[in-house]
Amino acid sequence: MTLLTDPRWHDRIHLGGWTAGSGGTSPVVEPATGDRLASIGSATADDVARAAARAAEAQRDWARTAPAERAAVLRRAGDLFAEHAAELQDWLIREAGSTRAKAAVETGFAAAECHEDAALPAHPLGEVLSTEAPRWSFARRVPAGVVSVIAPFNFPLILAIRSVAPALALGNAVLLKPDPRTAVCGGVSIVRIFEEAGLPEGLLHLLPGDASVGAAVVEAPEVSVVSFTGSTAAGRKVGEAAARHLKSVHLELGGNNALVVLPGADLAAAASAGAFGSYLHQGQICMATGRHLVHESQADEYVALLAEKAARLPVGDPATADVALGPIIDGRQLAHIDRVVTESVAAGARIVTGGKPAAPYYPATVLTGLDDTTPAWREEIFGPVAPVRTYRDLDEAAQIVDDSPYGLSVSLLGDVGTAMTLADRISSGKIHINEQTVLDEPAAPFGGTGDSGNGSRFGGARANIDAFTETQWVTLRPHIAPYPF
Repeated sequence: MTLLTDPRWHDRIHLGGWTAGSGGTSPVVEPATGDRLASIGSATADDVARAAARAAEAQRDWARTAPAERAAVLRRAGDLFAEHAAELQDWLIREAGSTRAKAAVETGFAAAECHEDAALPAHPLGEVLSTEAPRWSFARRVPAGVVSVIAPFNFPLILAIRSVAPALALGNAVLLKPDPRTAVCGGVSIVRIFEEAGLPEGLLHLLPGDASVGAAVVEAPEVSVVSFTGSTAAGRKVGEAAARHLKSVHLELGGNNALVVLPGADLAAAASAGAFGSYLHQGQICMATGRHLVHESQADEYVALLAEKAARLPVGDPATADVALGPIIDGRQLAHIDRVVTESVAAGARIVTGGKPAAPYYPATVLTGLDDTTPAWREEIFGPVAPVRTYRDLDEAAQIVDDSPYGLSVSLLGDVGTAMTLADRISSGKIHINEQTVLDEPAAPFGGTGDSGNGSRFGGARANIDAFTETQWVTLRPHIAPYPF
């Protein structure tokens, strides 16, 4: 049995089963070739309304389902992600432009996420409180209800499953809106896995569509929690809409992450880490290393090493060749990368290597000669570009790292004591000492500050329980309490 050769999902959304979407259909296009891979259904706001009502109805029974039954569904889903890894990786390569190594990371993470979340139904979900009255007093966590998950194109499987799996495990129903460009990897595959895992019908709905569908899954009255991963600009709109409707919202947004090479660091190892952080998946990662900050005594050597690595990284179609960089997701994103680099050069930056797009590809690029106002230093590029600057001392390094509206991930490479001193002076959702900026694990809390989001909302039992349940106060007396009325 294969997951995605099943013809039922073609031209369909999932709303109480595979059905035609009211918005017609949308092609699934391979970014490397422009070939049409398949066609998916497109939802409308009316479809969302029906899905939300169905989800709310199904969720009540699911919340009452024995924890062991919910855990079994999650375990089976994890096993199925592992069993069908090769098939899913092929789709991630062709639909998302992933290299095979990156695709393997996604399928491995999906399996691990489901296995990790299988423990959530049996996790302690409350505490006994002190009280001034002759009663028992408890705080317990109860399912939030219906959760909307809006996921992006770049890591479509990981960035959807990390919210879908814990939300389901904790007794919720889910409305899943993937990016239309990667709706198979980030939507169809997940629904098919949970179908085979035995998830009851009505708990997981797939609603690909445009911005109106995104608005609808936020505003639907049945929805209690919104989990959004995407750009900062789109996240602000989602946050504003959720606030107007008094919904809890978890925002994981953009980043312009700094990698700091400390004095005396092993430059060959640092350049390898920096190249991985900037060029993995063509730099289309919120955690990508967008700013390289090197002590002035080592900058020239670091740039030379980084440029040498960049120039040797093969670029091409990952479905047909063993490459390090695949295609940029679409022409609009390619144009954005080229604009940032072109404007930076006009402002005085120097291209050390790369910098010449050949659609749909952009080569690994190294830039120097930047300052605080250079577009490539100031903006999130979301492409394979490594801007490099120098610093004099730790005071200046701390100031430059924090002189950004983003606060997602920071890497500090070199002496651990020096790194610890600097880490205490930096504001960031994640700090990695002697590792690059792109790190994620199912058991670790994930999130950022400032323009990178509203905190660590995903990963690990505590963060997931906080994200996808509500606190309810319960009291208990042996007899009806006396009152003066």
